[in-house]
Amino acid sequence: MRGKRRVATPLVLVLATSMSLVACAPAMPETVVQGTAVTVGWTNEFTSANPAASPTSGNIDIAEATRGDFGDVIDGEFVPDEGFGKITIVNEDPFTVQYDLAEPSWSDSVPLDAADLLLGWAGVSGYFADSENADSSSEEPTAIPAVPSVDEFARSIKVTFPAPVMDWQQAATVPVAAHVVGSRALGIDDPMEAKQAVIRAIQEDDTKALAAISKVWNEGFQLPDRDELPADLLVSSGPFQVEEVSSTDNGQSITLVPNSAYRGLVTPQVARIELVPPPDDPVTAVGDLLDIAQVAPVASNQAPIHELERRDFTVSTTYDGTIWAMLLNPVGFFTPQQARSAFIHAVQASAVTQRGAGAWASAYTATTSMVAAPGSRAYDIVNEDSGFAQKLGAPAGEPALERESAGLSAGSPVCVLYDRRSEFASGAFAALRDTAAEAGWSVVDCGSDDFDAALAQRGWDAVITRVPVPQTTEQISAQWGSAGTASITQNADPERDALIAQLEQTTDVYKAREVRAQIEATIVNAAVALPLAANPRVTIVDPGVSGVTPRSGAAAPLTSGVSQWAVVP
Repeated sequence: MRGKRRVATPLVLVLATSMSLVACAPAMPETVVQGTAVTVGWTNEFTSANPAASPTSGNIDIAEATRGDFGDVIDGEFVPDEGFGKITIVNEDPFTVQYDLAEPSWSDSVPLDAADLLLGWAGVSGYFADSENADSSSEEPTAIPAVPSVDEFARSIKVTFPAPVMDWQQAATVPVAAHVVGSRALGIDDPMEAKQAVIRAIQEDDTKALAAISKVWNEGFQLPDRDELPADLLVSSGPFQVEEVSSTDNGQSITLVPNSAYRGLVTPQVARIELVPPPDDPVTAVGDLLDIAQVAPVASNQAPIHELERRDFTVSTTYDGTIWAMLLNPVGFFTPQQARSAFIHAVQASAVTQRGAGAWASAYTATTSMVAAPGSRAYDIVNEDSGFAQKLGAPAGEPALERESAGLSAGSPVCVLYDRRSEFASGAFAALRDTAAEAGWSVVDCGSDDFDAALAQRGWDAVITRVPVPQTTEQISAQWGSAGTASITQNADPERDALIAQLEQTTDVYKAREVRAQIEATIVNAAVALPLAANPRVTIVDPGVSGVTPRSGAAAPLTSGVSQWAVVP
């Protein structure tokens, strides 16, 4: 919307566009209103046009605006985009899935087809794993996946899996163009011939060609440090495409313009989107330098944001993909489950959240789950079936008597770690200390300015921290599996491991919710976690911009809906 635009002086990378491609480019979608622009405060960095090889938050932000796909995982469940294509289970045994493209094309007018799907499948299946960055401790794959059958005329592939998989909708993605990879890796200029060469390399297991393709997959889409951006590097299949990348000492700026070849279900309305580094106080910049900003809610910005809301700025609250929780270290006097349960019953979760959130308390949505996002379709099932209310909710008796029954005397010390730099954690600790004292516990302040180091040292009994809500079975296993690499509690449970393995092979969405609830129940039974609330993110939008619908979660919370943005006349 702004008429002004930031100019970066030290480094500007401009897309080098072939005149022949411009000449034959399709007309801009009729929905685009020429001359309109929206400026967004953006703190990430765009480093690679292949989000599959480099899935940083910045690269995923850009991919959401510049890549079409079959859909996204939102709050743990797949939401399809049938404008891109359809995914169908065509056989239960062996488990076989067909991935059918509609009729999308790349921004250089080359059609998306089976070659792009096959290349994306190979990437997901580990064909191009970067050996230099691979985890040496990871297990070898148990089976080599069968190469899918390809129907080039129908723009589809069929993938047969060794066993059913929960994430079958995501086994074939299109993060990069096969004709670009074929050209860069194999030196073939003709796009259709380059596609055929990529297909042959995968079907015939051509090790030499696959090595070249792997190198391009992992390194070939990294943005150059200077000079022009090669046009083929940034071909787009999404509603927008990158026109310019600028860098200053303040950060990186990205200019997005509509992709004239895009014909998805929702086509762009805004003619230009500028992603720019926000100033030190982005809230005061909205309505002046910025049209849109996303910020964390803290005490200092509550009043200014409320004032903007009174002036018809749109203020919405979503959650950032993490929840606040109190986690217990099941060693020492917390080795018995009864002792852990007694301490959790002594803590009033609502009071802890209220004091941590302060003036922003209404923005924090309470939760009772470590594996399902509040507000998601799975959450209600998990909340109902996990047994949390009965086992870890309000205690039936007196918390002090429960502590005594666990064999712990009054004044039993509990070392609670938290991040002193966090407003929420500091306030939450104070409330936890006070409520636990009512039940005879002596909470010791083990807060740290170097939170990560203190967490790793494991000298604490309990910790107040933010934990990502797992979206996939791999993430659930990492956080809650017996050998989980991201496990904070380090609570091993063979039953939970078996349920995670079962979830991995559960293809029915309703059954998957029930299995997820059973996983949650094992965490509840262990009494090692007290979920508190979802961590909020606040989005502020100028009254002159409409259609901005922020997404909850960590992946592309703002850019996922850019096609719907519009400038109010």
